[in-house]
Amino acid sequence: MPSVSIVSGAYNLEGCFSFHKSMDSILEQTLEDFEFIICDDGSTDNTWELLRKYADQDSRIKLLRNEKNLGLAASLNRCIEKAGAEYIARHDLDDYCSKDRLQKQVEHLEQHEEISLLGCASYLFDENGIWGKETFPLEVTNKDFLFTSPYKHGSVVFRREALLKAGCYRVAKETYRAEDYDLFMTMQTFCRGANLPDYLYYFCEDNNTRKRRKYRYRIDEAKVRWKGFKKLKLLPKGIIYVVKPLIVGLMPAGVLERLRKRRL
Repeated sequence: MPSVSIVSGAYNLEGCFSFHKSMDSILEQTLEDFEFIICDDGSTDNTWELLRKYADQDSRIKLLRNEKNLGLAASLNRCIEKAGAEYIARHDLDDYCSKDRLQKQVEHLEQHEEISLLGCASYLFDENGIWGKETFPLEVTNKDFLFTSPYKHGSVVFRREALLKAGCYRVAKETYRAEDYDLFMTMQTFCRGANLPDYLYYFCEDNNTRKRRKYRYRIDEAKVRWKGFKKLKLLPKGIIYVVKPLIVGLMPAGVLERLRKRRL
């Protein structure tokens, strides 16, 4: 069995400017003992053909395909079912990572058996290059979930046992754009999580990313927050953070973007 199973969902990536860099950043990892499981979530462009070309050149790549679009949570769950390693790493195919990302995260998990979920700091980039950076709590506590998720989803490595205990990703309408936040809060109820201070992950934050943040998804996020905060005993004090995505969604896009860049 490989040391790490990397799981990714793919959907209509033909026009993604960072796709090839994303794939190469995984295939060139200093930790070479991995399997890379990718589920094409019913793409309607040439994504499947692009993935097949990579799979034909590297036997570590294993491809799955949904006949129709099921969403990221369902696609990742299919990948996890096929994963055989003790550690399961996430990676998004419009992002990329440093070549020593997996090596550093696995070494840290090997040295800290009490940690079941490990992320890292991230750079933010778009077509013009890196424009910001984001850090996360080194030791994650319940209160760290109030403002936003204390992990960058694509940067996380799970212990397989803990991920399965959590039931993997919950597939529901309300988790369509918040499947990671929902899972992380569930795992926080029974295991410890952390983040490395190293900037090992590069997250694509461009105009297309912002366009996907529709108001209906903010309503769903509020529902996810309510259920998760109840599990973490953050209510009633955390009620203002439950409605935070609804308030933020009413702000003009330009104002919101300036505030976000100022925070980062």
